[in-house]
Amino acid sequence: MSFFALKNGVLHAESVALPAIAEQFGTPAYVYSRAALTESLREFQDVLKAHPAGKGALVCYAVKANSNLAILNLFARLGAGFDIVSGGELQRVLAAGADPKKVVFSGVGKTAAEMKLGLEAGIFCFNIESIPELERLNEVAGQCGKQAPISLRVNPNVDPKTHPYISTGLKEAKFGVAYEHALDLYRRAAALPHIAVAGIDCHIGSQLLDPSPFVEALERILALIDQLAREGIKLHHIDLGGGLGIKYKADQVQPTVASYLNPLLDKLQGRGLQVVLEPGRRLVGNAGLLLTKIEYLKEGEGKNFAIIDAAMNDLMRPALYEAWHDIDPVVPRTGDAREYDVVGPVCETGDFLGQARPLCIQPGDLLAVMSAGAYGMAMASNYNTRPRAVEVMVDGDAVHVIRQRETVAQLYAGEQVLPV
Repeated sequence: MSFFALKNGVLHAESVALPAIAEQFGTPAYVYSRAALTESLREFQDVLKAHPAGKGALVCYAVKANSNLAILNLFARLGAGFDIVSGGELQRVLAAGADPKKVVFSGVGKTAAEMKLGLEAGIFCFNIESIPELERLNEVAGQCGKQAPISLRVNPNVDPKTHPYISTGLKEAKFGVAYEHALDLYRRAAALPHIAVAGIDCHIGSQLLDPSPFVEALERILALIDQLAREGIKLHHIDLGGGLGIKYKADQVQPTVASYLNPLLDKLQGRGLQVVLEPGRRLVGNAGLLLTKIEYLKEGEGKNFAIIDAAMNDLMRPALYEAWHDIDPVVPRTGDAREYDVVGPVCETGDFLGQARPLCIQPGDLLAVMSAGAYGMAMASNYNTRPRAVEVMVDGDAVHVIRQRETVAQLYAGEQVLPV
């Protein structure tokens, strides 16, 4: 179900018309739907509850997708855990009310200080990605008088069939340890005094619309688990990572959570392993949009441009990945459409949110950049000294500001000029 829909010719978020949000809070603005966020998490929880292998499973939201405290708090209240990749994200989820025993700490570059934070908080597990990281964690845990629960992130070398920047389980990736070296590394981990081997982790990529690579990866991981068991190294959980994609284009088919998870759970049945998942984009991507206003329509010799008040600093994905987002008029007009590049005011040729879009529009019209809930505000910057957008959450007919719009003064408040 979409919680962003036209009603009486006006695009709404749940029961609130988007023009009312623009009038009250200005543009650009990120707009999220509480109902959409809730439904996306419950889809995972319901599939897991219905399968014997899903008993006791932990859904750890990947905080990097969207780290707003209101979103984190909502998921925590619904029983989710969290997948973090920095000490800052750990402090965020704790501030949002997360249970530290439901937090997994991923990432290739954990500092000693970040490891100490995780140990002191009592997190569920550290996902280890190299031998030096393992040895550092053992040392830090010893200094803290603790044992660190770990899983190894193993690269199964499976092609996820997605954008190369978000393919993470291949041999060439900076993430994880090579499949061929994993057994030796587990032996090393089991011998360290301040390390507790708890599980295994695998994350092959992001925005996968074909679930079949997940099955291929799991089959390789299960073979490794059996090897470990023969050597007396018993694992307690398997972290299947995230990566399930969402529908960005109207003509795309979005795989269901059941079609993704059930084949994996079938293979795990009877093994006694707790299942951990790390969805990010799938939980928040289609639960948010970027609301923006057209400032000018500019006719060029080769192209027409719709110049809006949002820009690449607000939504980086199109410039970074050439990613597609549907761009819909908030109040559709009747008449002939013209083709426009939808661009922002940032001083870069790559500052576009969409190219060659057929639109019937006028200056002052509002546009909704759809499917912007993931890797939108989380990747936003202040390039060109542009304050970041306001964020609001719609809950039925109520609208709540969950992050105030920045001011220019805030951007340079921490700076100072040199003395004379």
